[in-house]
Amino acid sequence: MGRTLLSVALDVGSDFDFDCGSTTPKFSLDTLGHVTVRLRIMRNRSVTYSSEATFQALADPTRRAVLDLLRRGSQPAGEIAQAFPVSRPAISKHLRLLRRAHLVSEHREGRHRVYQLNPEPLRAVDSWIDQYRNFWKLNLANLKTFVEAEYAKETDQSHAAKPDTKTSKGDR
Repeated sequence: MGRTLLSVALDVGSDFDFDCGSTTPKFSLDTLGHVTVRLRIMRNRSVTYSSEATFQALADPTRRAVLDLLRRGSQPAGEIAQAFPVSRPAISKHLRLLRRAHLVSEHREGRHRVYQLNPEPLRAVDSWIDQYRNFWKLNLANLKTFVEAEYAKETDQSHAAKPDTKTSKGDR
């Protein structure tokens, strides 16, 4: 979820006093004539995504299947729901979690809500997996070298232990 910025503007009478050393305004409720509160809510739409929310969304096999379905292109919620044996409200909940994790985006086309894959949060997952990919690549390369060396030793020993049993054409 995005962070919410809340700004408050107070418009009060002359009985309002703000102490600079304190964070709370000082005024008496009985002398307060008029208070206007203006709220401005902004969603934080930064390019950084919560990898925790992404991993939580990816933890469920149905949500991963929804993402696989959306790799083919944008689809309305109804078509997505028809592809699964669970109820439409259950798919709606999965889509809501994917939307909150910024893995899918939603827009309206007439009466339909159309969902589209957003691959950006998956970059954080890929960079995390890349660390393990490098770890396993190195370890598997070392394992391959070890196995090939052991195999070479074994084949050299077996050739040295066996006497040459070749026969000439005249011995047949």
